Amino acid sequence: MNWEQIRGNWQQAKGELKVKWGKLTDDDLAQINGERDKLVGRLQELYGITKDEAEKQVDEHS
Repeated sequence: MNWEQIRGNWQQAKGELKVKWGKLTDDDLAQINGERDKLVGRLQELYGITKDEAEKQVDEHS
């Protein structure tokens, strides 16, 4: 699934994201609201990883 599909099916994608990244809360997902850059930023904060690593993980997921 590419990022456009994820954004289009955000309600469905939220569950998958919570499974992959268990530290994401419902509030996090509400704020991210299908925006890839916000997801990358939040993953950096929660997991203490670099932007490049967060982008790599997001790209692998989508």
